[in-house]
Amino acid sequence: MKGNNLKVIVSGGGTGGHIFPAISIANAVKEQHPDAEILFVGAEGRMEMQRVPDAGYKIIGLPIQGFNRKNPFKNIVVLYKIWKSQRLAKKIIREFNPDVAVGVGGYASGPLLNQAAKMGIPTLIQEQNSYAGVTNKLLAKKARRICVAYEGMERFFPKDKILMTGNPVRQSLTETKLTKEEARKALGLDEARKTILVIGGSLGARTVNESILLHLEDIRNASDVQILWQHGKFYSAEIREALAKTDKVDNLIATEFIKDMDRAYAAADLVISRAGASSISEICLLEKPSILVPSPNVAEDHQTKNAQALSNRGAAILVRDADARNTLVNVALQTVSDTEALLSLAENAGKMAFRDSAQVIAQEVWKLANE
Repeated sequence: MKGNNLKVIVSGGGTGGHIFPAISIANAVKEQHPDAEILFVGAEGRMEMQRVPDAGYKIIGLPIQGFNRKNPFKNIVVLYKIWKSQRLAKKIIREFNPDVAVGVGGYASGPLLNQAAKMGIPTLIQEQNSYAGVTNKLLAKKARRICVAYEGMERFFPKDKILMTGNPVRQSLTETKLTKEEARKALGLDEARKTILVIGGSLGARTVNESILLHLEDIRNASDVQILWQHGKFYSAEIREALAKTDKVDNLIATEFIKDMDRAYAAADLVISRAGASSISEICLLEKPSILVPSPNVAEDHQTKNAQALSNRGAAILVRDADARNTLVNVALQTVSDTEALLSLAENAGKMAFRDSAQVIAQEVWKLANE
């Protein structure tokens, strides 16, 4: 270490799936080393530019964006932004002078970790998915440590650098002491009804939302079940409009965003979710029975691979995106009423959980700083 205080740059973002683990790692570093200095580097205009300061950390944005696959001519601007981001990353590293650089995936982690490695700063990658992204595969060549959440990752990374840590999750989720009934009451739900939590990610998920809207009658008829549905900001107007055109469904609460996810998880008997790595880690850690609907619109179809890792072990039910509109709601209503199935899914999910991911990664950061 160059000075007395540990200095760490954490880079990446783009989605909650990258940002929550990044903040959890930073919190664990601060817990273990209260005097540590932590700087985040994100992508301008992306979610991390708001969420990271909200968590109490400073962040600098790079002018980087992904390649445009539909219109290749627009990539001239993208290439310029990558070049500009590399130069800015170099300047940030020189001024902050970190002991370690941590990359969690997302556009910004590419130029930042690339420059850090070139400048002789030890780098650590946290790969959340069961199928490694392109950026992390490239960065792995120079990384000192690669923290993963799934077995078999030597397909993508040098075996001697891999450490099985799992994915860090939001601390608030594991700290809640609420019972199922207390959580339901706090959310304005019926304390006695079986509860299904539907989450399509912070922006929403079209297929999941349409699956609910197409089966409002089935939901209305399942009077012993209630559904708490986070449909996301993106689809808010059209869902409000669709619900206004039909008779009120008393056992369905639709909301754009659930702020208290700890309460929502605590209230749920069954969770319907996309198969992002963060969501899966939360589901396993909280031992929640789940139905996973992998998004087909992600790189290398990695969400399907994430979901299969669970469904192959009886830790979740996989419903493919193409089948969801027809089958999702009926599968959910059948499953939530089957106590034995719920117990089995919860138990198997718990077996796949990693309990102290952020703490373990923070310890690795310290080790790298001292090597």
